[in-house]
Amino acid sequence: MSLEDTLYPLLSVYERLPRGVKKVIGAAYRTLPVGWRHGERYAEFRGLARDVEAWTPSEIRDYQVQQLRKVLLHAASYCPLYQERFARAGFKPEFLREPEDLAACPLLEKQDLLDHREQLASTEIRPRQRLYITTGGSTGVPVGFYLQRGVSRPKEQAFLEAQWSRGGYFDGARLAVIRGHVTSDKARGEVASYDATRDWLMLSSYHLTEERLPEYLSALESFRPDLLHAYPSAALQLAEFLQKTGRPWTLPLKGLLAGSERLNLPQKRLLEQVFKCRVFRWYGHSERAVLAAEGRRSELFYFWPAYGMVEFGPLDSEGFCEVIGTSFHNLAMPLIRYRTGDYVRLADPRRDGELEFPWPAVAEVAGREQEFLVSRGGRRISLTAFNMHDSIFNDLYAVQFYQRTPGEAEFRFVPGPGFDRGRLAGIEAGIRRKLGDDFVVGLREVAETDKTSRGKHKWLVSELSPPPGAGAAEAGNQGTP
Repeated sequence: MSLEDTLYPLLSVYERLPRGVKKVIGAAYRTLPVGWRHGERYAEFRGLARDVEAWTPSEIRDYQVQQLRKVLLHAASYCPLYQERFARAGFKPEFLREPEDLAACPLLEKQDLLDHREQLASTEIRPRQRLYITTGGSTGVPVGFYLQRGVSRPKEQAFLEAQWSRGGYFDGARLAVIRGHVTSDKARGEVASYDATRDWLMLSSYHLTEERLPEYLSALESFRPDLLHAYPSAALQLAEFLQKTGRPWTLPLKGLLAGSERLNLPQKRLLEQVFKCRVFRWYGHSERAVLAAEGRRSELFYFWPAYGMVEFGPLDSEGFCEVIGTSFHNLAMPLIRYRTGDYVRLADPRRDGELEFPWPAVAEVAGREQEFLVSRGGRRISLTAFNMHDSIFNDLYAVQFYQRTPGEAEFRFVPGPGFDRGRLAGIEAGIRRKLGDDFVVGLREVAETDKTSRGKHKWLVSELSPPPGAGAAEAGNQGTP
């Protein structure tokens, strides 16, 4: 097991330590061998991510069949829900010979994770080998699941680094990060903090205003990062303020890593113009079933064939199809034919040009729009940054914000049968910590939340006018979470 997995439960304790103590501990941590920090399997996955780019289609198929058989046979032997579903469907994993044979396997819904999480977990993997994670993702439906300690996190690290390297990342790179880190729960609090464990500058996603732009620029100029790693909404706000104030971007960057929200091509071109570097996009989700990213030259999204198995649902009326993923390597809770709720437009070589890799590729990822709550003081708070990965939303079937007045928001929630309403005070405190002290928040229990035209839950229902420049978010037709 990696040190990261072992120390993860103590992260909140570390964050409360004095700044000087954190700096000393973090600097010492960085000197440890990478295999200790990320785990012994990190090297294996790093090699896999490197080698798969040179594999032939037949080598890819052989590896996918091997991994599918491994995960399917494990699920049939040790995961009660899969045992029941496979028997009901007459699906026999031992007969799988080609990736196409997976189509006979039943689909897995998000609701299954809500209703049957413990029945999806492997009885062979002991509880202490599991890592519990939750996400609301793009849907506003809090979903809890298990990753496998010593496997899932080193794998994710290795594949992220491999794809980021196409966009300028290198070992030891110093990153400035604007991705939901809470530097202060005060509206006038500090905008930056230092992560000594990685030598990264952590910038607030919650204080981006024109008034405080000089503080961001001062922190960045002092730190001098190699890359900017930001939610697209945060990078666009920073670019908007730079253009509005006429201040040029003067720091040389090797790249801007932009994931977790939709970013279309006109927006990408704007960011590249302002920050004078390539903007690199990718698609993934907390459940870690599949992962895709741009190529070294191409702006299409290529699904890693050694990370997981991707399938696509039928085309809808707008030419999009749902991403269906089967996870490899995580045996603590395999996700088999998991309906992600994310929709993509498939790449067409006749329209999009020759593919850089012989992998499944898409030209556009729909969803995960750049949605904001607005404070009394005009701060825009991205709901992607608001996403929780702890147990605060456990036993809630859906959550949603409603806003009609700046600085005021209603948090709507649909309770599950096991929800304890005595937890509401803790939920409210967690929300207030994220939103800051210039927000008034009310909680309201509802029978259901508003949904999109595709039937997906929405994080936000807002009656506020779009902020200046928001129209660019809807321009063009290519984007990524």
